Amino acid sequence: MTEPQQHWLTQGAYDRLKAELDGLIENRPLLAAEINARREEGDLKENGGYHAAREQQGQEEARIRQLQELLATATIGEAPAESGVAHIGSVVKVYYDGDEDDDETFLIATREEGGRDPELETYSPESPLGAALLGAKEGETREYKLPNGGTTKVTLVSAEPYHEN
Repeated sequence: MTEPQQHWLTQGAYDRLKAELDGLIENRPLLAAEINARREEGDLKENGGYHAAREQQGQEEARIRQLQELLATATIGEAPAESGVAHIGSVVKVYYDGDEDDDETFLIATREEGGRDPELETYSPESPLGAALLGAKEGETREYKLPNGGTTKVTLVSAEPYHEN
């Protein structure tokens, strides 16, 4: 069995996710009552309301498990204070394959952390690109594996601590 992955979250992101989890848990009795009411309607084979309620219950239970695991393994705190080195919680600017015009800026963090800013793409530190950049210093070039099996090079232009809006 593998160790649970450690995740970095700001206090604000932790609070938002905890509120979502609490809301989903509070909704459990209402959803169960809805399922029971739909079951009372009769023939379950052709009862679309029953099947929809069961589907919603399954989705909410999966999200509850996901949030519980994420919050249990979260490291809560501010983004790393150090600039110039790519860490979890850094906003990085990179360019690809030596082409300074082919650049991109993104946050290295979980999707839950970066989801609040639609202008800022988020890459997981477990992704090939995110993992390749961790610990890189400005100006350093790293190589990582592409989904098609090839490799490409990425150069770190800048790394700044993430500041939640």
